[in-house]
Amino acid sequence: MLWLVFPLIWDRRSRKTHRPGYIVNPPNHPGHHPPHLRPHLPWPPTLWSTRAEEVRDAFLHAYSGYQEFAVPHDELLPVSGGNDTYVAFFETTIRYLGGLLSAYALSGEPLLLARADDLGKALLPALNTSSGLPIGGTKAGWNPNVLWAEAMSCQLEYKYLAHLTGRSQYYHKVEAIMDIMHNANIKDGLYPTLWNLKDGTPTNSAYVDLNSAKGIIDNLLFLTPKRQLLYVTDTIGGKPSHIFEHLSCFLPGLLALGAHTLDLAPAEKQIHEWAASGLAYTCWTSYADQATGLGPDEMVMVAGATQNVTSGRWVDVVADWVDQGRPGGLPPGLHEPPVVKVGTTEERDYYAKKNSYLLRPETLESFYILWRTTGDERWRERGWSVFQAIQKFTRTKYGYASIRLVDNAFPTMLDEMPSYFLAETLKYLYLLFTDEELIPLDRWVFNTEAHPLPVFEWTNWEKAEYNILS
Repeated sequence: MLWLVFPLIWDRRSRKTHRPGYIVNPPNHPGHHPPHLRPHLPWPPTLWSTRAEEVRDAFLHAYSGYQEFAVPHDELLPVSGGNDTYVAFFETTIRYLGGLLSAYALSGEPLLLARADDLGKALLPALNTSSGLPIGGTKAGWNPNVLWAEAMSCQLEYKYLAHLTGRSQYYHKVEAIMDIMHNANIKDGLYPTLWNLKDGTPTNSAYVDLNSAKGIIDNLLFLTPKRQLLYVTDTIGGKPSHIFEHLSCFLPGLLALGAHTLDLAPAEKQIHEWAASGLAYTCWTSYADQATGLGPDEMVMVAGATQNVTSGRWVDVVADWVDQGRPGGLPPGLHEPPVVKVGTTEERDYYAKKNSYLLRPETLESFYILWRTTGDERWRERGWSVFQAIQKFTRTKYGYASIRLVDNAFPTMLDEMPSYFLAETLKYLYLLFTDEELIPLDRWVFNTEAHPLPVFEWTNWEKAEYNILS
């Protein structure tokens, strides 16, 4: 339901009637927030308001193509003007259920909540597996394994739906997934990325570290030896893979948001801010280095010893820098080396493992959060450069297309426009270019598909029913 949420951010109209039988936050409730209106454009227009309007026009172009050539199917094929019909539990939950709930939270329109309730009930059978993990989708012969990230990405939507409707089965169904993870006897916060749908046990040896942000910073952040680019990676068999995915570029925003909103000790807050800034710059570099100005989907980073430290772990290099009296003033990984274009003699410190740009939002998400939390306009300028590249290399007659060969001045277009491009990529760009803070980060939480859901308080009966500690 991406087309419901993005227009509401700029739409002046709002209806405030509510359907009887549903729990609606009153105006003085912590979770209440008035519908966001499209900001009044300044006159004469400012640089950033003009840029925000260009993003809005891009959304209208892409959505018009979807309406004309793909409705009622899920995604537009932007080169041929056709559609795609595959449906998955994960995608349907974060896109459609999340979109309906977000649109309801922004508008107060009771029909949206009613449809969210209908969809929530319709999706519940996907959780009726022997393990309680959700089945992935509708394709015949579906993989018996479920991705950890996809299995877990239904908590916000179903628990908020339980809060709005009072239907406790929504909460209990998804909390059972949390129970599986709690009882899995995982050590050191290293969660396998694949789980067996039948018995709810891990099935591979690739891990993500969810013990804490500190665990990620201490164990999974590394520097390249030449340009000192800071990156995050995963582990395979207990060893770092040194693969840096575009998907990981959400982490700078996560760390920046945590440093901005949590009550952290000064030293911990600083290390989180440093990590956020350094990682975000590497994400930016992966774009700026390329001939198209658009970043590859996956890179292999050059590993090796850096400075006087043999491990290459960022925290060790920072500790060494501190011991030396902090030479240069900036910690390792934050010096923002110049970009390296193809054909130069400089080394990039990485090579593209997957050289496609899939219209992904993660880098822009981090730019948006870093700008909001630091006020540094450079993140907006970098976002504008990315948008210009999107306009130049991915726009089609019908919408926008993913591309292959990002380091080629004449990339190949792929006949796909994932709906997250509208729901996330363009939304984060619009918010990045809008001076008014339309979605206050201390009052709203973006779900996996960038649909904002309000922060709310559980009622006393909910705390008792769901065993929630105050």
